Amino acid sequence: MHINLQGKTALVTASTGGIGFAIAKGLALTGADVIINGRSDSSVDKALARLREAAPQATLSGIAADLGNAEGAGILTAALPVVDILVNNAGIYKLADFFEGDDDCWEDHWQTNVMSGVRLSRALVPAMLERGWGRVVFISSESARNVPADMIHYGVSKTAQLSLARGLAKRVAGSGVTVNSVLPGPTLSDGLADMFEEERARSGKTLETLTTEFVMTHRPTSLIQRAATVDEVANMVVYVCSKQSSATSGAALRVDGGVVDDIL
Repeated sequence: MHINLQGKTALVTASTGGIGFAIAKGLALTGADVIINGRSDSSVDKALARLREAAPQATLSGIAADLGNAEGAGILTAALPVVDILVNNAGIYKLADFFEGDDDCWEDHWQTNVMSGVRLSRALVPAMLERGWGRVVFISSESARNVPADMIHYGVSKTAQLSLARGLAKRVAGSGVTVNSVLPGPTLSDGLADMFEEERARSGKTLETLTTEFVMTHRPTSLIQRAATVDEVANMVVYVCSKQSSATSGAALRVDGGVVDDIL
């Protein structure tokens, strides 16, 4: 299968590192014009420099905006050109016991993980409908279906994304615009690497070994028995954004390594 997205413009939110950056790179390598987003000009500039090295032929740009509030979403949408592909990757997570997490914790997760996608989809999808083609992807999590006891607020926000994506897919049915969710499991992203940096230095173990131990301890149902790479997650997203994926809409597509123990 050869995916060619030349002539299409893609926005990937929170794409200065981790899964978001891998998605932006994957889309750029298919020929799409890619707009990356981060919270600061410096993070966007650094990511653009890295991305230009990985995809020197691509047309790239970046917009700094914090999508954790309506103002930031407005700054981003006001600066955008016409967008054909929207990847709602912006998200936060924080360990907090249910009985200790306050309203601010819940509100922060809701605004970033859910409302950022609501606001951007509301602003950008109407033009996709007019053109008769578009792709919207929400980056959810296996935690949407396997809600973690130590991050109930996070799990709830990720489950809400599935409802949002499914409902929006129904709203745009038959239009040529598809809406899907992708659910990563444990992934060797920048955040996970940072979490193990001190242990790696202390133990001398490789990052891959430490993350595998983490997966087998905390996600023992994993069928691949390791963390996924960011590129493995990005591969699924790039496909869902492609012209070849036109019969897939309203789906929750797992890249969780089989962590969620069911057949659906």
